[in-house]
Amino acid sequence: MNEPHLSQQAYDRLVEELDERSGPRRRMITERIERARELGDLKENADYHAAKDEQGLNEARVRQLEQMLRNAKIVEAGDANAVAPGTVVALEIDGDEEPTEYLIGSIEERDDRYEVLSTSSPLGQALIGKAVGDETAYETPRKKTLTVKVVSIRPVD
Repeated sequence: MNEPHLSQQAYDRLVEELDERSGPRRRMITERIERARELGDLKENADYHAAKDEQGLNEARVRQLEQMLRNAKIVEAGDANAVAPGTVVALEIDGDEEPTEYLIGSIEERDDRYEVLSTSSPLGQALIGKAVGDETAYETPRKKTLTVKVVSIRPVD
């Protein structure tokens, strides 16, 4: 698995989420399952099935968080010399007139100001190490080749 690049803030937020999901939320779901079992026939018990579904989703996220945090690489805000995790990059894609800004890093960064561009995505991989003015081509998942020009790079604020 690729090591996710996370800011310290994102790492801390994910640790809090893991603590919540593996502690209080897990206990709450277990209690809901027990209450639903007391209602009788489990075959047609919608509360029981909903609680079991929620338990499955919660446990899947717990495993995902544990793996992500175990493999995470904490990155500081990158400098403005090259595209790297922790930088905000403005791109012209296939000659667009208006550049689009992206935060380079893990999708778990979830910044409302920017779309996050994962370092493991085809575009993210093509951009790492590029400087302002550089152009690169990358293949989309639909096998279309697009040309991208780096307009600006700056550390995330």
